[in-house]
Amino acid sequence: MLYRTILVTLTAALAWTGAGGSVSTARPGAQPPATPNLLVVAGHGVESLSAAAPQSGSLRLLTEPADGMSPVYRLITGARSAVDLTMYELADPVAEADLAADAARGVDVRVILDQHLERSANTGAYRYLTARGVHVRWGPAGTTVHQKTLTVDGSTSVIMTLNLVAADYADTRDFAVIDTNRADVAAIVATFDADFAGRAITPPDGSDLVWSPTNAQRVVLSVINGASHTLAVEDEEMDDPAVTAALAAAARRGVDVKITMTADPEWDQSFTELARAGVHVRLYADDASALYIHAKVIVADAGRAGQRALIGSQNFSVASLDYNRELGILTADRAVVAAVSGVLARDFAGGSPYRQPKKKASGAWCTATASVYSAARDENNVYVHSNQPYTTATARADGYSHSYETNGSGYALIYLNGPPPGAKITVTVGGATCVTSD
Repeated sequence: MLYRTILVTLTAALAWTGAGGSVSTARPGAQPPATPNLLVVAGHGVESLSAAAPQSGSLRLLTEPADGMSPVYRLITGARSAVDLTMYELADPVAEADLAADAARGVDVRVILDQHLERSANTGAYRYLTARGVHVRWGPAGTTVHQKTLTVDGSTSVIMTLNLVAADYADTRDFAVIDTNRADVAAIVATFDADFAGRAITPPDGSDLVWSPTNAQRVVLSVINGASHTLAVEDEEMDDPAVTAALAAAARRGVDVKITMTADPEWDQSFTELARAGVHVRLYADDASALYIHAKVIVADAGRAGQRALIGSQNFSVASLDYNRELGILTADRAVVAAVSGVLARDFAGGSPYRQPKKKASGAWCTATASVYSAARDENNVYVHSNQPYTTATARADGYSHSYETNGSGYALIYLNGPPPGAKITVTVGGATCVTSD
């Protein structure tokens, strides 16, 4: 998976414009609860989407950067007895300091961090927190812990699409749901307890939870296949053949399918298939001047009977849906669906229509790009695209090599450890050869 790090200083973040606000609803005749049942946080760095909205009620929409991460920070600092955090990437000095302060005043703070893909990125937070009395565990060595969830006092959970990475907040589209449903929180706590102890568990579904690898692909496909009129989608990856096929089938049966993502040649084959089926695909450039689409969300039939929104950490990839530890939430709440739908509509309007790349010559072909995963350890990520599905792809440089099989769309991510940054990397896929460097 391709995860970028955006270097944004606090000064730059404050320079962004936009007014924060919230959308709230309450049942007729009901008294507002002491704490909201659900809080949807939508992060963006382009404009305010909900200025001057009411603040009371059971639901509210917050926007970044004007509203920032304060709701999450306040939950951490307000903890009375316990804080559990499962996080793919943690590099937020404020959140880390808050967690350490909780531990210093006697709160039982437990943290699980991914080590399968992000050990290098998470080592600083691991050492900082461990030195300050926080109980930190690495996730299983062979499993990607891509879940992003905070639970406070066993009563409130935050289900996020975002990593706690301060450098990403200013210009990255993300969502989070703060959930106080007892069944949901109990299921999240039970799963965290097992993961923290290294015990196997089939995560409970609670009222409306979506877990990988247990029920995620089934739920994603059910939302897509169940749509009658509209589908609005944002995701960081588009590399699960079943999801791509379901989105294409929805468009063919007359559903208005709109997808907004950040441009990446890895997903061109899927984009081409979708566009040919009548799906409307719009993209943002992958550079610091554009909104980065990191959200993972589907909204089906917004404003109509049967409307649903799926929000979570799951990308549309085989690894994310079938192998990783991930968590999302499925809801039909009108305020949530309307709020997220409004954000996605504005994002779609701001993107550029997908243009199919020029057709490559017939015969076997491949393209490759590479990035430095860890310069200190000479670790490289090599992204391969070819017209040869389920074929061994091998990357070689400076006497080092590593292989991985392409998926059904002809893509592969090869972890090539050993060559120094800047080395010429040669990739072979079947009868095709391509060259890149990081």
